[in-house]
Amino acid sequence: MTNQTEPLHIAYFSDVLCVWAYTAQIRVDELRQRFGPQIRISYHFIPIFGCTEQRIGEGWKDKGGYPGFGQHVIEVCQDFPHVEISPGIWSKNIPKSSASSHLYLKAIQLLEQQGEISPEPVASFDGRSLFEQAIWQLRLAFFRDMKDVGNAESQLALAEELGVPRNALLKLLHDGSAMAALCDDLKLRDDFRVEGSPTWIFNEGRQKLYGNVGYKILEANIRELLERPEGLASWC
Repeated sequence: MTNQTEPLHIAYFSDVLCVWAYTAQIRVDELRQRFGPQIRISYHFIPIFGCTEQRIGEGWKDKGGYPGFGQHVIEVCQDFPHVEISPGIWSKNIPKSSASSHLYLKAIQLLEQQGEISPEPVASFDGRSLFEQAIWQLRLAFFRDMKDVGNAESQLALAEELGVPRNALLKLLHDGSAMAALCDDLKLRDDFRVEGSPTWIFNEGRQKLYGNVGYKILEANIRELLERPEGLASWC
């Protein structure tokens, strides 16, 4: 029997260009469907690919550069048949940075928080909210459709497809609100000592799961926190 009166808060950190976060989306969806109002996932973004030229162009220079990294991503996705991947990934329309995509997503998140868009699940979005669908569509646009999602035109086109109010979105991008929210994510990253993407933070930072974590491990951690009487530590 659950002892929670408030939803269990899970802080989820990721980079939209991270293939491990792309493959992990199915776990996010399953957790949301399995636990419903018992959990609340807050989404935060960290710039693992803040400079793709530095991380891949230079970092993978001796391993094939961008094409070599693209082949690595394709090989990762072979173990995850639920995701779609372009055979030419990281070969053209390469984003210069994931940070601009994160800024766009923080603006949409703020629109949700301000009541400009609904936070409710949408059946046509597989039960995701509009903001959650924006995250997923951005990842699909990159990994499946090979679009430069770091480009503002691509971002605004995706927002239009989703019905996000353009003027309200641009206001938050132009007046610094989205940047402030993104900077807050970076502060939380440092506070929680987040090492990479994706990372799950439970129990106000007392528990952390990082990387390609299986669904059963995530579920076990959540059930432990939901079912454990408040203040009582587990003996195991």
